[in-house]
Amino acid sequence: MTRAIALLSGGLDSRLAIRVIQEQGIEVECINFVTLFCRCTSTKGCRTEGMIAAEQLGVPVTVINSGREFLDIVKHPRHGRGKNMNPCIDCRIFMFKKAGDYMRETGADFLITGEVVGQRPMSQRKQAMAQIDREAGLTGHVLRPLCAQHLEPTIPEQDGLVDRERLLAIKGRSRKEQMALADMFEIGDYPCPAGGCLLTDPQFAHRLKELLDHKDADMNDVHLLKVGRHFRLDDKTKTIVGREEKENTTIASFAREGDLLIEAAEFPGPTSLLQGDTSDANLATASGLTVKYGKGKDEKAVRVTVRRAKSDDSFEMTAPPSDDEQVERLMITR
Repeated sequence: MTRAIALLSGGLDSRLAIRVIQEQGIEVECINFVTLFCRCTSTKGCRTEGMIAAEQLGVPVTVINSGREFLDIVKHPRHGRGKNMNPCIDCRIFMFKKAGDYMRETGADFLITGEVVGQRPMSQRKQAMAQIDREAGLTGHVLRPLCAQHLEPTIPEQDGLVDRERLLAIKGRSRKEQMALADMFEIGDYPCPAGGCLLTDPQFAHRLKELLDHKDADMNDVHLLKVGRHFRLDDKTKTIVGREEKENTTIASFAREGDLLIEAAEFPGPTSLLQGDTSDANLATASGLTVKYGKGKDEKAVRVTVRRAKSDDSFEMTAPPSDDEQVERLMITR
């Protein structure tokens, strides 16, 4: 029986591509890549949306966590970045290589993706698609069912494994054809119809670029970029101030030895993290920012508790709230 490996994001296009191929009686198995920058995470538990989509489509799925490897690509993309921090071409090459290895290991016949010509300005142009396939060592083995009529026939089409006449000719950024196809296939509840990568988000991208300008960031640093208000105190030092209880918990969980955690002792408010140079001057600034965003912001001074991360050491001090000028000057992005 003909078998295909699908790159399943959990969004609409990859689901549609699978259904188009399933309509031809082809067996499909999925790969779902998880990176530090995915936004397609389920609110229904610890599963990714890709896993949920695979269940709905009745196909097996293998989840590949590529955190550290992918972070290196983001730091040093060979083919540049898009409008923000998204290294889309390098990202596709990386994933296609992994998927190609899996295809060969499992004896599958070809790969499928939900890509559409002209939908993404960097990686979903005909020239870029051909380059990605070539550099991944997969020329002729990647079938894009939603836009296949705009592309050269692939090897599975040429070999008669896939009926090219039953493939589609979607093109461009409009989602109307995909939405109509979703209705026909009775596919609903797709949370990321137009993509789910944090690297394309201008605010997150600004935070990441600022971080990489100051240090060789690791996975812990990237996780912290997703929460809180961020302030740059000096070239080596940041303060991250939580915005609600869940973020306070996240910030505390990613604190490392040498970091300081700051909270108001007598007023509800944020947990703040001081990383880098924890000198008295920087601690005073971080404490003032903590007070600024708490219930004691209108007091002249507030007592704060300072805890050393990964230890039982703590002490107290008083700090006045930061003024608006200092907040504006130090804030990395809102």
